[in-house]
Amino acid sequence: MCIGCRYCAHVATNTFAIEPNLGRSRAIRQDGDSSERIQEAIETCPVDCIHWVQFDELPALRRQLDAQELLPLGLPSPARPRRQLPRATSSD
Repeated sequence: MCIGCRYCAHVATNTFAIEPNLGRSRAIRQDGDSSERIQEAIETCPVDCIHWVQFDELPALRRQLDAQELLPLGLPSPARPRRQLPRATSSD
């Protein structure tokens, strides 16, 4: 899953963009840059979440993405309870 490093969006600026609400990169145009530039963006991804796919695979991949719960980066998952830290007491 994208960690929001923005490397791909800096390399292939016409193909990838950062979602403003989630902070993750998305392919916005399949043919926005040359194949070489897109391959360079793929190789910069530190978590290997960008892959070449066939055009006819896109609808199924979009359905999978729509079924996922994506949270903005840096926010705790609602499934995890918040850890309560003890409050410091003053010794006045």
